[in-house]
Amino acid sequence: MAVSSGVPPQAEQIRKVVEERLKQAEIENGAKVTVDWRGEQRHLYVISMPVDMLYYNPYTHRIRAQRTFDPERNRILEEDPWSDEAQAYLADLLRRRPSNPNHTDPDYLALVRELKEFGQREPGIISPDGIIVDGNTRCVALRELGIPNMRVGVLPSDTTLQDITSVELALQLRRDRRREYSYINRLIAIEEQLANGRSEEAVARDFNIRVKTLRQDRWVYALIREAIERSRTENGAQLRLVDFEEHQEKLRELQRDYAKKAATDPEAAERLKEARLAMVILNLPKTSLRYAEEDFHSRYLDERLPDELRDIDQEDVGSVAIPGLPGVSVPDTKAWAKAEKALTDKLLKAYATINRDPSAADAKSASALITKARDSFDLAVRLAGQNAQLRKRQVAVQERLSEAAEFIKQCATEYAEAKAKRALDEEAFDEALIQLRESLARLARQASRSAHEPGEGVKWLLETTRES
Repeated sequence: MAVSSGVPPQAEQIRKVVEERLKQAEIENGAKVTVDWRGEQRHLYVISMPVDMLYYNPYTHRIRAQRTFDPERNRILEEDPWSDEAQAYLADLLRRRPSNPNHTDPDYLALVRELKEFGQREPGIISPDGIIVDGNTRCVALRELGIPNMRVGVLPSDTTLQDITSVELALQLRRDRRREYSYINRLIAIEEQLANGRSEEAVARDFNIRVKTLRQDRWVYALIREAIERSRTENGAQLRLVDFEEHQEKLRELQRDYAKKAATDPEAAERLKEARLAMVILNLPKTSLRYAEEDFHSRYLDERLPDELRDIDQEDVGSVAIPGLPGVSVPDTKAWAKAEKALTDKLLKAYATINRDPSAADAKSASALITKARDSFDLAVRLAGQNAQLRKRQVAVQERLSEAAEFIKQCATEYAEAKAKRALDEEAFDEALIQLRESLARLARQASRSAHEPGEGVKWLLETTRES
């Protein structure tokens, strides 16, 4: 099988065992499993293979983002994916929680219990060389339980790496009893499919999402890649894809708000993006991110930041000279955007430093910086939230009245229709009008307490309800 990293070292021996067992399965007309194969369905004979002869798939999308969790072990995996060290790393990742590979995945523990109690229900899929296409996690669990064999269907003898990827994705997207790919791993799979020349429409259809959603997710993936690049430090530390696994909803909401803002004010959209990306890095709640608009930094945050996190002084904002007009300048509208980007870069680099070696001296200072930043953001969010609530209260009254006016307009139309069809309940209508009168009288009593000179609308309300 032509793949960039060759074939497993025991590929020839494995092929012989596979061929012998396939011949026996064919003679016995044994069980089969169906897969999508090059545009059509293919029925594969199921055989039993020793788990010790099978290799975890280094190209599986289930743990693609998690591979960079340990850079040194990932280097070994990339250089020799069939080595014992590389295969052990894959096994470890397959056991772990996608959002935090430091912890065992509860879904994996549930799989181990199921296999122990009921045995293997569904067959896996392997290449003729013994690479596991589907069932990598099941193989880990079977080995852990000491079960020597695994039932598998075998792909055709001319299987390529692209075939392995296509079959794996097709099986995953059936959404049967398999664990779903994590968010970042789905994004990686989508990008790879598009890179292979497939259209957005075809990929969206395969992943059972709209093209609009696919484009939103591609924007998020590009933002994550950009953030990882921006996090690179002089010492070589860098964030990893796995660091963004738990922020799916925050990033999707950021994309939606960014797109709305960018349609009318691209610079404001960039400022909004930087503020919210910083808050994602600080792991603030999604509800807090919603208070960060384009003026969040300049209005609420900057003066509350410690000196080591402030990139510019407020008095430095707004001094761009106009060429050809000596002595004339205008406010530098991009100054705040530069400061916000610099702040986000500092936070990205700080987290990358912590991830590289939490016990190192520079990691401790980075951790202290993050703590100060989070305190500043928390205070700024509270202030922004209070202001948002105030604005909401300021517009709530008139919005309620506007809605009531629209309902009354609709009521007038429906009243005429009901009268024409002789379907109006006159008594109920009269009772509803009395309720309306009482409600207007209550509103008038509140409006009459205002110290300001009443406007035309308030005068009308007071006069109309005077007798009430």
